Amino acid sequence: MVTYVGLMSFTDKGLQAIKDTTKRAAAAKEAAKKSGVNLRELVWTLGEYDLVSIIEADDEQALAAFSLATAMLGNVRFQTLRAFTASEMDAILAKLP
Repeated sequence: MVTYVGLMSFTDKGLQAIKDTTKRAAAAKEAAKKSGVNLRELVWTLGEYDLVSIIEADDEQALAAFSLATAMLGNVRFQTLRAFTASEMDAILAKLP
């Protein structure tokens, strides 16, 4: 599985229904499973982003489909960052001259 960090910001629509945010998060976890994505962790944050998640996906296409489906609901804007475990980073570093 490939690991990503998801950074999300509420849209105006998402803020109007903020009281449902935890329910939407639970629904997102279920929808993710159906897309071959594991929404491993989701936390609400203060600062530039309103939510931060750790996501594992079978491949980039699965993550892209899940991200787009989430964005289509209109509650958050979604940005993903590819993340590497220590062992993956060691493999990358081993390729350096």
